[in-house]
Amino acid sequence: MGKPPRVFALPRMLRHFTATGEGLPPDGAVEVDAPDPALRAALSAARSGDWEPAADLMARTRTSRDWERRGQYSAGLAELALHHTGWLEAWRQQRPDDPDTALVAAELAIDRAWEIRTAARARHVSREQFQAFRTVLRDAEPVLRTAADRNPGDPVPWRVLIAHAMGLGAPRPVFDTYLARGREADPHHGGLHARAVQYLARKWYGSHEEMFDFAESAAAAAPEDSPLRGLPLHAVTEYALEHEAGPGHGPIAWSRIEQLVDAGLELSAGYEPGDRRAAGFRNHLALALIRSGREAEALEVFRLIGTDARTFPWAYLGDPRETFLLLRKGTRTQVASRTPYFAAPVPPPAAGATGAAPDQDAATAPVAMAVALAGAPLPQVRTAVLLTGTAMRLAPAGGGRTFVEIAASAQSPGRRKGLRRSLLGEGGLPRLAVTFSRGETWPVLVVVKEGTDYTLHLYRDGRLVTAHAWWADPAEMPTQEEAAQRATAMVSAYGRTDHRPLAAVLRGTGDPRRHLDEAFTALGLPPLPARFGHRPEPLAEMPGAQLVERRSVLRAIRESLSEDDGASGGELPPLS
Repeated sequence: MGKPPRVFALPRMLRHFTATGEGLPPDGAVEVDAPDPALRAALSAARSGDWEPAADLMARTRTSRDWERRGQYSAGLAELALHHTGWLEAWRQQRPDDPDTALVAAELAIDRAWEIRTAARARHVSREQFQAFRTVLRDAEPVLRTAADRNPGDPVPWRVLIAHAMGLGAPRPVFDTYLARGREADPHHGGLHARAVQYLARKWYGSHEEMFDFAESAAAAAPEDSPLRGLPLHAVTEYALEHEAGPGHGPIAWSRIEQLVDAGLELSAGYEPGDRRAAGFRNHLALALIRSGREAEALEVFRLIGTDARTFPWAYLGDPRETFLLLRKGTRTQVASRTPYFAAPVPPPAAGATGAAPDQDAATAPVAMAVALAGAPLPQVRTAVLLTGTAMRLAPAGGGRTFVEIAASAQSPGRRKGLRRSLLGEGGLPRLAVTFSRGETWPVLVVVKEGTDYTLHLYRDGRLVTAHAWWADPAEMPTQEEAAQRATAMVSAYGRTDHRPLAAVLRGTGDPRRHLDEAFTALGLPPLPARFGHRPEPLAEMPGAQLVERRSVLRAIRESLSEDDGASGGELPPLS
């Protein structure tokens, strides 16, 4: 047989695109600046003319000094009042001296002005719009002062006043005073500092250097668990509006931008997926990673964001929700098109009732063959694979590790047909490794063979750590830097420190199967099954192999929670 045809980006994208959507909420579930349940209830009541739930909500934030929520709630209520004003007027009439209604009214005054101006660049705003914008802002000053005076310890009015100063082009000492007063009330208030970053951007009244210095200083002074530590990512967004990514494209060193993005990733790792406190900086982080060409990391951040899109940074690029969804889809496309074509192959069904199949020449195998090495004993791996919904075969590998393969011969006929014809690799062993490694501390190394090519995929806790392919074509040899990066990730997963022997193997251009065996040796791993690459389901002949049959979700959960995990080969506990 001749050399397999080279696989280009479109087939790779088609094969892997569906898999990139794992862990992402559907488009319809995504909201911009979604209110939390408490605010949602208050907004619903206000639409019906009932202002008291909003008043109670704002009063609680003031008495508890929960300034972050207070700022979010006042902004959400003001946005509603922009088009539904009756409830707010009734509130102000009933409680004319209420500091909470004064704050919402201040937010509303700024919103009304910006609705006239729009968020467009100045060159796209008409003279008449500017005049009306400034007139509304000047008229709003007494309302803003009232909000600040009625609750002196509240930082939120000072954030609103900075927006007012931006719009009117107030002298710099005015901004400095507003910022200082806000910091007196709360030295780490996120909304206040985010607005200050906008003011200090070069397009407004500062400079790139001053903006970055301010953001980094505020972040460094914030407590360890504060979302304010993500403030430099806001500066990265502002800078990106004027300069392309990469070295030499602006006055700020690209290495500085990269360090801030890396720090953002580290900060994000300290928050749970979907954490609302982290959503603000995570949205900026996703955009920064996309601009840096780091789409795989951006996709992980999109998963962490979940449904919680934010107005900024996406409003800078168009409609916030549409832009968020468009760039999320574009990121998936990029990741899918850059993933090796054989990263999610499907083994063929074997002939015969026992699962045995005749030997096949490697070059004529109709579909890919794959086996995984899980870094845990067989009983533990058996529990992990129960929820894959796929018949799996396990075999002891020595050293407390376990070989895993899809037992295609044990699937139902319809299931086997689906596995064979899948164009996107769904059900393939790399895909399933994402599932059964999630939540586990041990690594999973998946080996795939198709034609004369072999690939390695290292997974940990449901994520692809790194991948490598040995192609028949020597032109596909990785650079020294690429090989070193992949080798470092692999040796780290197995507790080794010297990546150089493995890096040399990864750059090998000889027999791919020999290099694969050398890689396992360099990692200190047990050798692959002798028949792997020559026949499907090579674990069927290994001593101690066990079949984990396909189960319903209910049964799989019951078995995974059972004290008897069935590893002894005895009967499983009853389901009733």
